[in-house]
Amino acid sequence: MTQRRQEELKPIETHDTATILVGTVLWVIALLAMVLVVKPADPRPVWTCVAGIGLGLFGLGYVRIRDARRKRRSTGA
Repeated sequence: MTQRRQEELKPIETHDTATILVGTVLWVIALLAMVLVVKPADPRPVWTCVAGIGLGLFGLGYVRIRDARRKRRSTGA
């Protein structure tokens, strides 16, 4: 039995920035709905939305820095 050499797999290119941005916008919409419509007596749902927005913004920054590093490495600079 002979083994065929498999082609080297390349990572799938994804649109991480768009995905994270959509998620963050959804958290903002949830926060607005929570504050303007529901007006919860317990503040935990509001803080959950705030945490989602904060983590989304962190993710956007992280992905942009990561993409810039990858671009620099690929150009050899």
